[in-house]
Amino acid sequence: MARPQGDRAPAVQASRRGEIRIGTSGWRYPSWRGDFYPVGLRQRDELAHLASQLNAVEINGSFYSLQRPTSYAAWAEQVPDDFVFAVKGGRFITHMRRLVDVQPALANFFASGVLALGAKLGPVLWQLPASLPFDEQLLSDFFRLLPRTTDDAGALARTHDAKLDEARTLTAPLVDAPIRHALEPRHESFHSSPARELLQRNGIAMVLSDSAGTWPQFDVVTSDLVYVRLHGDTELYRSGYSPASLEAWASRTRAWADQGLDVHVYFDNDARGHAPHDAKALLGLLQADSETIR
Repeated sequence: MARPQGDRAPAVQASRRGEIRIGTSGWRYPSWRGDFYPVGLRQRDELAHLASQLNAVEINGSFYSLQRPTSYAAWAEQVPDDFVFAVKGGRFITHMRRLVDVQPALANFFASGVLALGAKLGPVLWQLPASLPFDEQLLSDFFRLLPRTTDDAGALARTHDAKLDEARTLTAPLVDAPIRHALEPRHESFHSSPARELLQRNGIAMVLSDSAGTWPQFDVVTSDLVYVRLHGDTELYRSGYSPASLEAWASRTRAWADQGLDVHVYFDNDARGHAPHDAKALLGLLQADSETIR
C-alpha cells in the first residue's frame, strides 16, 4: 500500500505559484546505505524511505535498458499519492540511434511500463550525448514523435515491435494526463536562438545542467517547466553543494515558481552520497518560507 499523504515530504506550492519538486537522480546507491539510508533498512524499502524525505525522483534505470511494467507498478506502489517520477529516456534512442529513425524504439520505450506510473508520471528527460550538435530538422522530427498525453503514449506504445512480447508490455493508460518533456543537450551549439526557439515552439524544457563546468549550461526557460539537474558544485558527481550554493538555488527556484512555472530539481552528485542530503536541505529551505504546503 502507498504511504499515507501526511507521512512524507509534500510538494511545495503557494497560491498562484508553480509546483516545486525536489529529488535525486536514482535511489539505489551503496554509498547511501548506513548514511542517508539507516543501518538495517532493507533495500526494497529504500525508495519508500526516500519518498518520505523528498517529493520526486528520476528513474535512471530506464536510460540503460527497458524496464518492465511490474517494476514501474511496484515503484508507484511504494510512494505516496503526491509523489512524482521523472523518467529518463533510453540511451538507445539518444546515444546509439542519435535520434535517427527512432519511432520503433520510442514505441518500445513507452510500451515497457512507463504508463504503469499512472498519475505519478512526471516529465520525461531526454539526455543527449555531448558529441551531438544542434540540428533543427533532426530535433523537429524527434519532437513530433513525442507523445504529449498518456493517451498519445498508449497509441504509440501499441505500435511496439517484436522485441517486446505482450507479457511485458503495458499500452493502456491508467489515467488521462499530459506528458511533458525535457531535453538535456551537452553541445555548445545549443547556445543559439534557433535552438531556444525550437524548444519554445514545441513546449520542450531546456534542462539547466550544473556540472562544475564539464558541459555547457543553458540557462533559458523554454516551457512552463523548469528542469534543473545538479551534477556537482565543484567536482562532477562527487562534490556536495555548499550552504551558499543551496541558498542560491533556493532563491532561483522560488523566483521561477513565483512566475507560475513548475520547477523540478534533481541532484545527481551521488558518488559520495551527497545527493539526498543536498536535496533534503534544498527542500527544507523552500518549505521554511512557503506560504502554503500541500
